[in-house]
Formats: sequence, C-alpha cells, structure tokens
Amino acid sequence: MRFHFALTLQALWTGVCQAAMQHYPAAWGHYDVCKSQIYSDEGLTWDYMACQPEGADMTHYLKVSLDPPNITCGDPPETYCALENPYMCNNECDASTEELAHPPELMFDLEGRNPTTFWQSTSWKKYPKALLVNVTISWNKTIELTDDIVLTFESGRPEQMVLEKSLDYGRTWQPYQFYATDCLDAFTMEPKTVQDLTQHTLLDIICTEDYSRGYVWKYDKNVRFEIKDRFALFAGPRLHNMASLYGQLDTTKNLRDFFTITDLRIRLLRPATGATMVDENNLSRYFYAISDIKVQGRCKCNLHANSCVYDKEKLGCECEHNSTGPDCGRCKKNYQGRAWSAGSYLPIPKGTANICIPNNIAPVIRPNVSSLGVANRKEAPQVALPTAPSVHVANSKRARVCDNELLRCQNGGVCVNNVRCSCPSDYTGLLCESPRCETELGGCGGPNSGQAPLTPPRLLLLLLLGSAVLREACC
Repeated sequence: MRFHFALTLQALWTGVCQAAMQHYPAAWGHYDVCKSQIYSDEGLTWDYMACQPEGADMTHYLKVSLDPPNITCGDPPETYCALENPYMCNNECDASTEELAHPPELMFDLEGRNPTTFWQSTSWKKYPKALLVNVTISWNKTIELTDDIVLTFESGRPEQMVLEKSLDYGRTWQPYQFYATDCLDAFTMEPKTVQDLTQHTLLDIICTEDYSRGYVWKYDKNVRFEIKDRFALFAGPRLHNMASLYGQLDTTKNLRDFFTITDLRIRLLRPATGATMVDENNLSRYFYAISDIKVQGRCKCNLHANSCVYDKEKLGCECEHNSTGPDCGRCKKNYQGRAWSAGSYLPIPKGTANICIPNNIAPVIRPNVSSLGVANRKEAPQVALPTAPSVHVANSKRARVCDNELLRCQNGGVCVNNVRCSCPSDYTGLLCESPRCETELGGCGGPNSGQAPLTPPRLLLLLLLGSAVLREACC
C-alpha cells in the first residue's frame, strides 16, 4: 500500500516536472483561452488571460451593395463578347433567367462549380464615359484581418482599381492600396510592391502594377491585398515569430488599426481592355466580372472573448472578463469598479486580461501564479527557442506602450505622452504590473516589504511530502 502510494506520487511528480520543462511551440501565444482554474494561496481560483477568436472566413457574414445599384448586367438582357476575341459573342446575361443571371451574391457562393458562377456588370456601352462601380462589403462589426484579401476576376483584371477600408461603418473611407497598369499615369504614384515595404514603411499606401495585366495574362485572375507579407515584416517569412508581431500590435495603435475594418470598398475605375486603345466598335468586350472574394479575419473583441456568434444576421463577441457589448468594449453593470480597458498581448504568452471588477471591490493586485502556485513575475519566459530574443523585445517594447484611449497602465499608473507609464511608488514594470518589492532583497516576503510572505500552495506541499515518502520507501 505504502509502495503503491509512493509510485503514484512518483508518476505525479514526473508529470509535473515534464510540464514545467515543456517548451512553448514556435508560434505560441495565440490567446485562445480566456481563463483557467489554478491553485493559489486562497485555494482553487480563476486565472484570467487575454483571449481572441480564431480566424475564420468572414464572407459568410457580410452584406454587399453596388453603386450604382443598377450596374449589374441582365436588365435589359445583353450579349457579351470575349475580351481576347471580339467576334466570339456568345455570352448572354439575362436577369430574368436564373441560368443566365449574374447577381452580386455569386461573388460569395461556393467555388468549384462548373461552369463558374460570377457577378457581372453592364458593358462599357457609354464609352468614353468611365465605367465606374463601387462594390461595398459590410459586416456591421469590427473585424481584424488575419490573411490576404483575394479577388478573383473572370473578365480580365481591371486596369485601374482602388481597395478602400472603413473603420466607422462606412461613414469615412481610407485607401488600402491602388492598382493600375500604369501607376504614374493613373494615380501619379511610383509603382511599388509589398516587398518594397519595411517595418518603418509598412503603413504606407502604395500603388502596384502586379495585378493589372490584361487578357494576355488571362489565366492570372487574382488581385491581392497582402496581409501576411506585411505580418512577415515582424513575424518572419513563415510567420514563426508571432511573439514579435503581437508585441508590435499591442504597443502600436496605428499598426493595430491598419489591419482592422468594419467595411471594405472595391472601386472599379477602368476595365481590362488588353490594348492601348479601346475598340469603340466592340464595346461589349469591356465589363467587370468577379467570381470570388475571400476575406479571412476574426471578430475584434478587445482581447476579452475567444468566440464570436452570428445571430439575427449580426456578429457579436461572447464576452468574458465581466465585459459586454458587440466588441466587449465596456464593463457590465455592477462591474465598473475601475475604468474599462482592452486586454493586452503583453506579457507574452498569456497577456493581461484587464478584467472588469465589481463596483464595491477595490482593485487587488498580486502576482499571477502558475498551476503550481509559483509566483509569476510577468517576465518573458526563458525558453530555449530562436524566438526568445524577440519575446524579450516584444515585452520591453516602449513605442506607444499606453494611450489615453485604451488606458493600458495598471495599478494606478498614468500614461505619459502615449509612450510610457508613470508608476506609483509601490509598482514598477513597463505597464506598472509588478510590485516593486519583487526586485528588492528578500522579495515580497521580506520583513520590510509590507506584504505577507508567499507560502507554498497545498498542491506543492503535497508533492514535497510525496517526495519525502518516496525517498523513505526506496531507501
């Protein structure tokens, strides 16, 4: 019986040691858990962490509108010619016949059908008046982009186009990227590619000629806005170093906003012509047709939720941390004991939850604890990985550490010039997250620290006892 108990404790102790020595994965810190139960000095308690939903195909939840609204082909019926052959005119569009109609919903249907389904505009029959179309995609929800935006054209890619974004539900718009066969002629901009960008110029709006070739490249149908290539400027070419990216997103509000949208607008300014001159005798060759639009992203929940639901044709975060609202952007009633604050990716890998607390409870700040109850001083994990230096950089990054809008300073710290936290005398750290006594001789349990000594939790005491029993049984 005694020997069996010793073997059980040995197995438990081995498992705990292996867990303590486990390395973080290369792309650790994806923040998919909002809270977990841990053992602390008070017994079993909740440990809260920053969290966010997984990325998903956001085209399942959008609404699309066209301007002008009557720009879709088929009313009246019209026959179209192939761009590469003006005498091949056997494509008919008729809005009254399902098999011949090309409504905007076909930009977001299931791909892989034969024949391909697509939205199609009227032809350029009013040339030389420009054929202008705005395709607006709306979510009625703040979205964080996680992958490239990809448009697939069936009519030849436009010779001039602008991709725009809105952060305020379509009230104002900013350009994301310009596209043209000749950037200087179309937009008076020097042509560039995403490979020309650096960490310092990532937010620059560029014009690219990579996606605007005519019918000679008819098999090149895609137009991209490269999200992952921009991520890679911080996370590395294979996005293995997500710690660096998360640190930058947390501390640089403009960067975070760059990848955040409520709406997208595709401004089609000139269709593919395949030549320097427009053939005015065959204007039915010129039109826009889009078969697919891909937008990958996640609901923005301010790091207070790990899931998002679509109910009554509307997206909403399932908020944790006593927060509420479509974006978890405020504290629940009776949980306004301190001002609401977004969660923080820092310190990596679990971040800071910044939970809302009850009105009648003053904030009590104590070091986080791991599942063994050992004090966690919110420093970067010392792991034997190539990402460790970037973790240190991410956790100590001081560019826009705080801002008056998001109130990231903790424990009564004050944001100074949006770049650093001025901490009370009892706290220190980048965000005033650590009691100052932790850095003093004797630690927070010293005689002059003003804090009670930290005692080992029950689980750790049990394991220590088991270790002693094991030695006695074996010897």
